[in-house]
Amino acid sequence: MSIDLIPASLEQDIDVIARRYRKAGGMGIQVLNLVGGHAENLMERLPDPVKDHLEEATLKALKVASAAATRSREIVADQSTWLNTATATAMGAAGGAGGLPTALAELPVTTTVLLRAIQGIAAEYGFDPSESKIQAECLQVFAAAGPLAADDGADMGFLSARITLSGTTVQSIIARIAPRLSAALGQKLAAQAVPIIGAVAGAATNYAYTSYYQEMAHVHFGLMRAGSRHGVHRDQLVLRLSDAVKSL
Repeated sequence: MSIDLIPASLEQDIDVIARRYRKAGGMGIQVLNLVGGHAENLMERLPDPVKDHLEEATLKALKVASAAATRSREIVADQSTWLNTATATAMGAAGGAGGLPTALAELPVTTTVLLRAIQGIAAEYGFDPSESKIQAECLQVFAAAGPLAADDGADMGFLSARITLSGTTVQSIIARIAPRLSAALGQKLAAQAVPIIGAVAGAATNYAYTSYYQEMAHVHFGLMRAGSRHGVHRDQLVLRLSDAVKSL
C-alpha cells in the first residue's frame, strides 16, 4: 500500500502511537529533574574498571534476562503496567542503597523485569512471546537505548533499523544492541553509585526506565499490529509516525 493511501483508521492508530512515543521521550527529563545533574556527565562518576567492562556486563544482563523472562511466563502471569513500574522502582531503590556494588547486582534483575514487561505488552497486541521471532522483537525494543540517553523522543532510528529476523538468533540480536544499551545503563549505574542518595536515584531511574520501555514496547508492537492489519510496510509506517510525532 502506498503511504499516500493509508486509510483513516490507520491514521488514527498512528496518532495514538505517536502520542505514546512523545510521552516516552518525556521520561528522561523527569528522571534528570529527580536525580539532579546532566545525563552526559553521569558516566564520569563511574570507576574506570566499571566503564571498561560495562558492555560486557550489559551483554550478560541481556542474556540472563532473555532466558529468565521467557521461562517466567510459564509460572507467573503478565502483570499490569503500574505493578511492573512499582516492582522495578523498589528494586532500583534497593540496588542504589548499597552504592555501586549492589547497583551492579541489581542490573540483571531489573533488566529481566523490563524484558518481561515488554513481552507482556507483545502478548497484549496479539503476538506470542514464546516464538523466537517475537522474542527478538522484544529485545529490539532495547535498541531505543533509554531515557537518560534520549533527547525529546524525535529519534526514530531504532524503529527504522533493519534486521533480518528469519534465521537470526536471539543471541546475535543481544550482541547487536548491547553496545548502545550499555551507555544508557551506565548512566543509570552512575546515578546509583552513591549509597543512600543512590537509593533515591535508583528508584527514580528505574521508574523512568520501566515507564520508558513499556511505552516504547507499545510503540513497537503497535506499529507491528497496524502494519499487519493494513498491509503496510514498517518503513512506511515509521515515516508517517515520524511526521505525526513532529506535529504534536
